[in-house]
Amino acid sequence: MMRTIRLQQIIAVAILFLLSGSGNSDTNKNSEGKTNAPPAPEVEMVAAVRKTVALQQQVPGRLQAIRSAEIRARVAGIVAQLQFAEGSDVKAGTPLYRLDDRTLLSQERSAQAALEKAIAERQLSKQTVERYKQLVGKEAVSRQEYDQAEAQYKKAAAEVSSAEALLQRARIDREYAHITAPIDGRVGRSLVTEGALVGQNEPTHLTTIEQLDPIRVNFTQSGPDWFRLQRALREGGAKALESVAIHLILDDDRPYPHAGTLNFTDMAIDPQTGAVALRAEFPNPERILLPGQFVRVQWALASSEGVTVPQRAVQTAAQGQIVLMLDEQNKVITRAIQTGGFSGQDWIINQGVKEGEKVIVSGIQKARPGTLVTPKDLTPESPSTAVKR
Repeated sequence: MMRTIRLQQIIAVAILFLLSGSGNSDTNKNSEGKTNAPPAPEVEMVAAVRKTVALQQQVPGRLQAIRSAEIRARVAGIVAQLQFAEGSDVKAGTPLYRLDDRTLLSQERSAQAALEKAIAERQLSKQTVERYKQLVGKEAVSRQEYDQAEAQYKKAAAEVSSAEALLQRARIDREYAHITAPIDGRVGRSLVTEGALVGQNEPTHLTTIEQLDPIRVNFTQSGPDWFRLQRALREGGAKALESVAIHLILDDDRPYPHAGTLNFTDMAIDPQTGAVALRAEFPNPERILLPGQFVRVQWALASSEGVTVPQRAVQTAAQGQIVLMLDEQNKVITRAIQTGGFSGQDWIINQGVKEGEKVIVSGIQKARPGTLVTPKDLTPESPSTAVKR
């Protein structure tokens, strides 16, 4: 009897549980008894467009001073005075270092005295020759004595020339004790201090001056890209630009405000790197650019027609670059593409998307492959003509 009552209680509890679950499930249905599905996410789309773009590449580059002078001690001496502020701008001829020149002054005076002695001996030899010249005709002196006097005079004249050279060298050495800037530029830190012995057995490196305005950037273009561009120009697939503008992108991704000019293209490919060396020159009035700094170089030599889509439409997946598109049922699909560089805020599409086909540019986070979405057309952004490879 007790077992029967307990079984009836269990059955009643089970019925109540089922009724409760049934009531909750009704809340997910509408008045017609159908389940309410969440609305399809909305995505924004834009059509690929064809336009004329500049075939510009972006490559790494390194800045170099247009002029760089290593200041070295050319004579031995003790540094008596530093005459410049480290890191300051100097003009050619600005005093930089003064060496103790007392020894050099003594050498100069000794050379001066040697020259005066040589001049006196030359004068005496000249007078002897003139006197012997009169006497040899009267046979008062022999011809041999006259020849010896004449040879002695020539020797004295040569010694005067030698003494003059030594004096000039002594004066130059003394001038070297007063070291000045050979070029305009910014002087670096001093590598020596007052009291240091420099120039002993070798020209001691004292400091460096670098001219920063203008400044150079060295960069390279790969051999295959170079020949591909040349072939496109020959076959008409690209058109050469009338002027080549070079632009820089700094470390913080900001563009450098001044454009540069290409002033050197190597005539051969480096066998070690397989690239062509190039060099451009940039104005640097604000001294923003510094030698040794790495930058990104954007430059263009030609233009061509290309299909473009906004940069934000292109994604990188395991299989490479892709874009998201819609099938006939407005379901998201992926398509692999090949890009050829940037055109302002757009990608250049070499393969995978045709002109007029639409790609998803907004709502990509919700647009998973196979998902049903609600498309909305977006007005394309104004095109730019800068392209980088």
